[in-house]
Amino acid sequence: MQAAQSKEEKQLEAGLEGMIVKVQDLKNQIATFIAKLEAEYETLNWPSMLDNYALLSGQLNSLKQMLRGDKMPALRNYVLFPILVSQNADPHLEKLTEGRVMSCNHDLVPDYLRTKPEPEVEEKISFIAHKAANVSHETATKQLNSLNKITSNLLDIINSSKDEWESDSGQKGSQPQTSIPQDTTSLVGAITKGLRLRRPDPQMQQQQMAPGQMHPMQQAPHSKPGRWSMGKMPSTIKTNIKAAGSSHPYQRN
Repeated sequence: MQAAQSKEEKQLEAGLEGMIVKVQDLKNQIATFIAKLEAEYETLNWPSMLDNYALLSGQLNSLKQMLRGDKMPALRNYVLFPILVSQNADPHLEKLTEGRVMSCNHDLVPDYLRTKPEPEVEEKISFIAHKAANVSHETATKQLNSLNKITSNLLDIINSSKDEWESDSGQKGSQPQTSIPQDTTSLVGAITKGLRLRRPDPQMQQQQMAPGQMHPMQQAPHSKPGRWSMGKMPSTIKTNIKAAGSSHPYQRN
């Protein structure tokens, strides 16, 4: 029996030491975060806040896993009670509490070693529990249905607003399409490499021309290269030039 007790005591002592280390790390992280809030509140941004919250959440989860582990005994089976209550200062207790508790006196023991709420809080809890117990089943069902309906409406509004915000942010982030990639690739290939371009067939051009139509190169055989000149057409208008004196209708004698 003594060997079993000693083994359990060793397990409890090792578990408490590990829990003290975890709690101390959590305490230091909280103190660092509070100091950052007080000193860097003007330049502190939201990503930095999220990083600190993530560290605190990770340390809390680590502490919770250690308390639920196999190596940690069930602390609910143990009772903590003061061995000595005195008004005199206790240096060891002051060192453990980092100067917060100077002595284990009659005023501090009920607050630090309390296993039940304070009397005022306990009275409020009992009053609320008694009031909830007196509510009829029909009234409770109606209130529960009304609460569920309100919650469902709020969830629908939140989800619809979320969808609208996501669609708006997606439309703002995406640029409107002003070109077709396939057409752009084909155009660049035609300009740089002559892809999909065919030379015209001279025989097909001669067949498509009218019988009386002349070739553009034959319209101006005497034109100089580099200039555009129209061919001289033969004039069909006959002119008869007479002397000015004989053609005057109001000639004086």
